[in-house]
Amino acid sequence: MSERSVSKQKRGKRWYTVFAPEQYDRAELGQTVADEPEKVIGRTIETTLGDLTDDAGANNTKLTFKITDVGSDAAYTEFVKHELTRDYLRSLVRRGASKVDATITVLTTDDYRVRVQPVAFTTKKADRSQEQAIRRIMIDIVEDAAAERDFQSFVESAVEGRLSSAVYGEAKTVYPLRRVEIQKLTLEARPEEVAAEEEASVDVDEEDVAVEDE
Repeated sequence: MSERSVSKQKRGKRWYTVFAPEQYDRAELGQTVADEPEKVIGRTIETTLGDLTDDAGANNTKLTFKITDVGSDAAYTEFVKHELTRDYLRSLVRRGASKVDATITVLTTDDYRVRVQPVAFTTKKADRSQEQAIRRIMIDIVEDAAAERDFQSFVESAVEGRLSSAVYGEAKTVYPLRRVEIQKLTLEARPEEVAAEEEASVDVDEEDVAVEDE
């Protein structure tokens, strides 16, 4: 490629400053470059809760944001994932104790579909029925929380620890717990995607029950 072609490509690219959603005070997440604004849409950027809040103690929480809108030189994001670091989760494991986890898919009041993965660590080894009871409490509390909250409030309850505290408070009556965390929370589908899936499902169902005239 000639130097002239390379120079032309560089001149055609623009840097965009990436900002967090409003609930994180539009904090600056970094920068990304593209030759067309449309190419920025859909890109993801990862940071830690500690970086957003200037709290080093929160660096074990990773947050992922997805660019959904672009201005002249700015890119705006929405939350798509909350995840605890592997090192932090490994530090919670103890020999002779139980680790109880679950994967729960819920729909918030504003029709965002979210996958939530809570995990509980007991003080000693729990038996199978106790683990099942703890898991049932996890499922019930997460489902109830989603049924009462919109997407933003539900995410905040997980990231800020209120959801895990609610599980801890009830599950510790089944068996002594050392810690409960939301190890991962992922946005699976936005309202328009959920609606499209439901519409497609209805169309398929109607075709399945259709009977041709003889």
